[in-house]
Amino acid sequence: MTSLFLCHAAALDHRTPAGHPERPDRIRAIEAALEDERFAGLVREQAPMAGDDLLTLAHPEAYVRALREAAPREGLVSLDADTVMSPGTMEAVLRGVGAAARAVDEVMTKKVANAFSAMRPPGHHAERARPMGFCLFNNAAIAARHAQKAHGAERVAILDWDVHHGNGTQDIFWSDASVLYCSTHQMPLYPGTGALSERGDHDTIVNAPLSPGSDGDLFRDALESRILPRIESFKPDLIVISAGFDAHWRDPLANLSLKEADFAWATAKVLDIADGSCGGRVVSLLEGGYDLEGLSKSVAAHVEVLMGR
Repeated sequence: MTSLFLCHAAALDHRTPAGHPERPDRIRAIEAALEDERFAGLVREQAPMAGDDLLTLAHPEAYVRALREAAPREGLVSLDADTVMSPGTMEAVLRGVGAAARAVDEVMTKKVANAFSAMRPPGHHAERARPMGFCLFNNAAIAARHAQKAHGAERVAILDWDVHHGNGTQDIFWSDASVLYCSTHQMPLYPGTGALSERGDHDTIVNAPLSPGSDGDLFRDALESRILPRIESFKPDLIVISAGFDAHWRDPLANLSLKEADFAWATAKVLDIADGSCGGRVVSLLEGGYDLEGLSKSVAAHVEVLMGR
C-alpha cells in the first residue's frame, strides 16, 4: 500500500503578525521538499472541510461557537498573547481537522498504509475549551475520537514528539482510559506542563521530559525506555503522531538538538509497533517546527520512512 499526503492552500491563508514563527512559509517549505522525485509515489489529496460534528468530538459546542464568532472579517484578532485569528483562519483550521479525519478514514479502511497531514495552525495546545500556543482545535484528539466513533477503534495511542508539551491533548484525555497520550518535550519550556508525575486518572498519560540541550541519543533513550514499551503494551488499534519538528537543533523556539535522522528513527520505531498491534495503521499530523530548513528536511525524512512501509 501507499502513503497519503494531505494539504490544502487554505493553510496559507491563516495569517499571523509579522515576525510570528507560525507562518505560511512553513507549508511552502514542506510542499517544496515533497516535490522531490523520492516522493513521486505519495498519494496526494486536498484536505476536506470538517463540520461541527467532528469539532465537537473533542470540544464543547459553546467553544466551537465562540471561535466562529471571534473570527474577523478583516485584520487580526488576538485570542491570547501568541494565538491569533485572521479572515482565513476558520477555513484553515476546519480543513486541518478535516485532513485529520480523512487520514483516519483512509488508514482505518486500509486504503493507504499510513498518512501525513501538513496543515496549519497546529493543534496540540488546544484544550477542551481554551485556544493557546498558536492552536485552536486539537487535530490529534479529534483524530483519535473519530477513529473510535466512526471505525470502532477501542484504543488509540498518541505519540507527541513536538518540543513543547501537548497540554491540550493531555487535558482532553486525562480521564480517558481508552486513549494513551505519550510525549517527549523540553522542560522547562512553554506551556509548563508535562512533568513525569502527570499520569492521568488511569495511568494513560506518559511524559518523558528532556532537559535543554538534550541530543538525539537522549531523545532515543527516552522513547525506548519510557514511551515505546507503553505504546506496545497498550496494543492500540491506531497510532496518531503529533509530529512537531521544533526539537530540531536549528529551531529558534527551543534548545534540543535533534537531527533529521532522529525523527526518521522514531518514525520507524512507531511503524514497527504499529505493524505488530494494529496492522500498521499510523496517522501523522503536523504540529510545530519553525526553522524552515530544519522543518522541511525533517518532514522529508519522516515521510520517506512512512513510504517505506
